[in-house]
Amino acid sequence: MADGFALFTDRSVVAMRVNGELKDLATTVTDDDSVEPVTIDSPDGLNILRHSAAHVLAQAVQTINPEAKLGIGPPVTDGFYYDFDVAEAFTPESLKALDKEMARIIRSGQRFVRRVVTDDEARAELATEPYKLELIGLKGAAGHGEGSGDDHESVEVGAGELTIYDNVDPKTGETVWKDLCRGPHLPNTRMIGNGWALMRLAAAYWRGSEKNPQLQRIYGTAWATKDELRAYQHRLEEAAKRDHRKLGRELDLFSFPDEIGSGLSVWHPRGGVVRMEMEQHARRRHIADGYTYVYTPHISKEDLFLQSNHLVTYKEGMFPPITMDEERDDDGNITKQGQDYYLKPMNCPMHILIYKERGRSYRDLPMRLAENGTVYRNELSGALHGLTRVRGFTQDDSHLFVTPDQLEEEATKVIDFVISMLRDFGLEDFELELSMRDDESDKWIGSEEFWDYSTNALRNVARASGLKLTEMPGEAAFYGPKIDLKTRDAIGRTWQLSTVQVDPNLPERFDLEFTDRDGQKKRPIMIHRALFGSIERFFAILLEHYAGAFPVWLAPVQVVGIPVADEYVPYLGAIIELLRGYGVRAELDTSDDRMQKKIRTHTTQKVPFQLIAGEHDRAGETVSFRFRDGTQENGVAIDEAVAHIRAAIDERRQVTTRDDLFA
Repeated sequence: MADGFALFTDRSVVAMRVNGELKDLATTVTDDDSVEPVTIDSPDGLNILRHSAAHVLAQAVQTINPEAKLGIGPPVTDGFYYDFDVAEAFTPESLKALDKEMARIIRSGQRFVRRVVTDDEARAELATEPYKLELIGLKGAAGHGEGSGDDHESVEVGAGELTIYDNVDPKTGETVWKDLCRGPHLPNTRMIGNGWALMRLAAAYWRGSEKNPQLQRIYGTAWATKDELRAYQHRLEEAAKRDHRKLGRELDLFSFPDEIGSGLSVWHPRGGVVRMEMEQHARRRHIADGYTYVYTPHISKEDLFLQSNHLVTYKEGMFPPITMDEERDDDGNITKQGQDYYLKPMNCPMHILIYKERGRSYRDLPMRLAENGTVYRNELSGALHGLTRVRGFTQDDSHLFVTPDQLEEEATKVIDFVISMLRDFGLEDFELELSMRDDESDKWIGSEEFWDYSTNALRNVARASGLKLTEMPGEAAFYGPKIDLKTRDAIGRTWQLSTVQVDPNLPERFDLEFTDRDGQKKRPIMIHRALFGSIERFFAILLEHYAGAFPVWLAPVQVVGIPVADEYVPYLGAIIELLRGYGVRAELDTSDDRMQKKIRTHTTQKVPFQLIAGEHDRAGETVSFRFRDGTQENGVAIDEAVAHIRAAIDERRQVTTRDDLFA
């Protein structure tokens, strides 16, 4: 018998995994237990660090304001938050005071001590904390309801035993603060170190529902070292410069007019050019790969979404119904009841109806249907975020109908196609996640044979790709496994993009069939495949990845001509017209601005090529290049200049410097 402190003397070890479960280092284990160390810089270790920092934040708040009521305080990506019910909202000055108090608590080295309690004991100890009392009542529930944020609540309660963590003064042994929590935590507050910071304030509804009280949320971040904190803060500064909402305004790409409504974008001419290039390139690639494009309406009778189960499962996320087709007589009496229609949240039910329109044979399969279909989701206003979270967006949806023995081959083609396409857009750093079922069989539909076959098929596909693969037991949809592709952008952020979802459920719900080689009617398998996820979100990711300086083929304006003086306008204008004849998006700046201001303006607009012409160029029938970084190449023959520009477009190159074009 020994505890984790005896087993692991390395100070970087902050917890341990015992028989697969995360435990505090104070936990006693036996020789029969499987025990692994958890270091502070590992994903689990960082979550424990951040959750411990959230407790210190809550303690600091109640030290300064004893009347504050506690919500929840989970670790989240890159940090943590804690929600509070307070009489007066927090201010930036509040954060300064809390920062000072947190530093004091961290230096004091308080121990995090786990204690098992009964429900009644917890209620007695936390009698003045109404939100904690509500969570105690939820303990062991299978689910907490729509929009409740169950994952975050699980840091406090779950189906197992109820625990409280005491913060104990190491000198006196006195409990100075406590919180309902499942843990684990760091051994003591001093291990939080100096790699933490409070970040910002926000408001959040309790358990994610607008029907509940609005609480004050404080966000923070915590890292294993001060250097990692500084690197993170630098990434945030860089991300702020790249914020697609800011760049969208500066580069005149898109907007969200109040007159139209929240979460509904309009695309300006320059943004429309980029989107058009994205869509047309994807369309060409899809057609070459055997996909057929279809078109479906934006609205449908409710029966379709009842059959697909969207209206049952996602009703809160769908727009309210539109009642149509009602008829009345001259006296206003209803003679024909109306029918409810819904804006579509998904394209898949309509693609299914295209498949079902006539009998299908094994010779028709695989059938690959593609659509840039606009869908609508009734997102909460607080969740909207530029183009990455909107209420109306276009999914580059594809649905493949395959025989069971075609599943692995088609999934392989899909993954290869997706990776190839994303590389066309300049993304290179990918990894895969395989969402699988777990051993709780009552959560899943379908046979063991189907799950084994389809999961192994996707696993083989993922391994064959050569990309890093992470298997995620218990994360599958209830009806089938899926592969998610994630990519890292230029500043190291991870984005989930494409999904390959195996679905035997909708073919079953819609009674889809095909006639096999033996003449028997059989059920196809459906593969849902989104490449970009949504065009709006992918555009935002690319905009931030390139900080607005798109590769030449995507740039709204690829070339701008800047004459040294008005007398060179005809000469340079003829070159611009020549480029337009070769399909180049080229403009001539004939404004009254001075030449240097023109250069600054088009550099700010991130135009790849500025062509400048003066007397020397006109006499020699040449043109001079100026690039985004300020480098130049002078005296380039016109035909050579056109060839270089056209090659950069055709090869989808990123051109920032002189060497990117002429090296």
